[in-house]
Amino acid sequence: MSEFILEVKNLKKSYGKKVAVDSISFSVKKGEVFGILGPNGAGKTTTLEMIEALREIDGGSATIDGIDVAANPYEVRAIIGVQPQSPAFQDKTKLTELIELFAAAYGGAVDVQSFLADVDLVSKSDSYVEQLSGGQKQRFSIAAALVHSPKVFFMDEPTTGLDPQARRNLWQLVKNIQNRGISVILTTHYMEEAEALCDRVAIMDSGKIIALDSPKKLVKDLLERGFKKTQHVEQANLEDVFIDLTGKGLHT
Repeated sequence: MSEFILEVKNLKKSYGKKVAVDSISFSVKKGEVFGILGPNGAGKTTTLEMIEALREIDGGSATIDGIDVAANPYEVRAIIGVQPQSPAFQDKTKLTELIELFAAAYGGAVDVQSFLADVDLVSKSDSYVEQLSGGQKQRFSIAAALVHSPKVFFMDEPTTGLDPQARRNLWQLVKNIQNRGISVILTTHYMEEAEALCDRVAIMDSGKIIALDSPKKLVKDLLERGFKKTQHVEQANLEDVFIDLTGKGLHT
């Protein structure tokens, strides 16, 4: 039995003459948090969308839990959860009703309050999504994406635009998801986020993977190549001050 939940081989995507994803290959282990890093336009989101069966694969292959994404997109969608960059939900519908709606779409029923408790939103049960803060919306979109107990959870820049408390609490939520045995694949522009969450990262540039390893190993390799910078270590930074003064908990 394979230790990998996702296997990508020579994946390609082009738009006319523009090559967005250029024959990349990587594998993700079961229960792993795997990060895809890179500048804007590197091909991160396109890669995720192909693996999620949301965008056509031009070449190569991707399999999730042994299922070929291109050949069996509906089977793949049944075992994955997706949190997009900008989640959208039906207006004037309570959070409880939305959770029930998503569960029913997968042919099941869930303990709604338990799902909301997992993301610290029980107090917002009767609220509409449009009444939530940015961080609350992100947490709710996570709850909605997990109603069918997916094997793989995709997160595309999940903390962009969030304040420090919301970002750090979402980090803990990602760890909780991993502890449930779910593999997490995320993209991010925040290097400290990747270091805090990811077991391994792939760094993309111009549609190619140019490095892949654990964050610690990549840093070690850089130092061994002779990289040096002025060292000035502080025991705390401004973000720590902000969180300490405004409270470590979530503002609900």
